[in-house]
Amino acid sequence: MDHLYPPIEPYETGMLDVGDGNLVYWEVCGNPEGKAALVVHGGPGSGCGTVARRHFDPDRYRIVLFDQRGCGSSTPHASDPSTDMSHNTTRHLIADMELLREHLDVGKWLLYGGSWGSTLILAYAEQHPERVSEIVITGVTTTRRSESDWLYRGVGRFFPEQWDRFLAGAPGTPRDGDLVAAYAALAGHADPAVRAKATADWCAWEDAVVSAETKGASNPYSDRPSAARLALVRICSHYFSHGAWLEEGALLRDAHRLAGIPGVLVHGRLDMAGPLHTAWELCRAWPDAELIVVEDSGHMGNDTARGHALAALNRFADGVSSASNAPRGPGV
Repeated sequence: MDHLYPPIEPYETGMLDVGDGNLVYWEVCGNPEGKAALVVHGGPGSGCGTVARRHFDPDRYRIVLFDQRGCGSSTPHASDPSTDMSHNTTRHLIADMELLREHLDVGKWLLYGGSWGSTLILAYAEQHPERVSEIVITGVTTTRRSESDWLYRGVGRFFPEQWDRFLAGAPGTPRDGDLVAAYAALAGHADPAVRAKATADWCAWEDAVVSAETKGASNPYSDRPSAARLALVRICSHYFSHGAWLEEGALLRDAHRLAGIPGVLVHGRLDMAGPLHTAWELCRAWPDAELIVVEDSGHMGNDTARGHALAALNRFADGVSSASNAPRGPGV
């Protein structure tokens, strides 16, 4: 964490009415006259958090963060089983981002995020390329069904005992069945005990996948507060069981729409949750993107990966798209 800027607080916050009974929490930090940047959090359903504020030079950036529908401080919250998930789709989130941009009177903004956030960034940018100045992604995913199948089935070959427990958490699901859809049903069950067990089983599996990175020092999914865990699992399983409502491979197929948008992709070679191949495919389809492979980093990133991301954000703040002579952030 040595690379990060000092903690800051928002100078403006709000709840944006995006329709369908949803209010989306947003906040703005840094310099009101600075370069606009939007943080697109992962999960889906993780919420924006506070550490992401520190990835930007607060003197040069106007930093916008928001909680996607159903999570964080947005309402209604997905941890409530009565919350209607039919109004929580990729299409809705893209529209929310556009509404927020208009609300804050932003012409163009840099997009920053990773994991699920990278999928949403790419989907938004391919639909609204004229609204995007640059893109920085740490941990590339496009949420193809093949990627979700790897995360919730394929990677089980490295964690067979934990995957068998994950499978057993959805009774009646065959080994080759739709395990993610089964968990989506359990996460929205009327019985709170059923929801709680499904949440615990899902988070235990996610923790297992990143266990080589954490070395057992923490459980980044299971250690979250109860309501946050419930929302995360419900939203994740909802999105992944529907392939994020994206045609398989569409984000890579349509990457030509990103032409002219400088991008930096930072990806760990040891990422078990989202293998490097997807980042490699995206870089080949997007000529304006630079791929930085961090040899000793996984899905959660490390100081080296964060350093590369901050270096990119710093040079984009200065309007520099080339990696040569790139200014570096604190501690990089």
